[in-house]
Amino acid sequence: MKIPIKYGLLTALGLIIWVLLAHVLVANPQSLVHTLFSPIFFNVLHFVMIFLGIKALERDRGQRLSFKEALKTGVSIAFVFALTASLFFLAVMLFVGDRWLAVEPGAATTPTRTLMIQAFAGLFLGTLIFGLIYSTVIAFFVAQRRSESRD
Repeated sequence: MKIPIKYGLLTALGLIIWVLLAHVLVANPQSLVHTLFSPIFFNVLHFVMIFLGIKALERDRGQRLSFKEALKTGVSIAFVFALTASLFFLAVMLFVGDRWLAVEPGAATTPTRTLMIQAFAGLFLGTLIFGLIYSTVIAFFVAQRRSESRD
């Protein structure tokens, strides 16, 4: 279980570094850095780290993983990432306040409490759903086939 924790935390660290740098270097929350490039970066990072985590587990075991093992590892990485990212943004809300929520759709018209709940639910559940999709795709391509295991 060490690999999912390691790669989930590394993924969250990448997200944290990006968010902090983006907000320090680009103050406008409506800029392309925040609205377009951040989601692209987060998804590419998520995909790559799931792939690297699955390959690391293969190296540790010395053999190709089954589809189920690869999928379970990828989803575990996504869970650790989702939990850590949510905790980071909770800390941001406590220390910085809600001004970073201006990027969220409907931020001007939605009450802050509702916007925070939607943002956290979207972050956590979205990360898990995309993690499941990415893990399935990666597991399909890297997992050992049944015909290979019979040889």
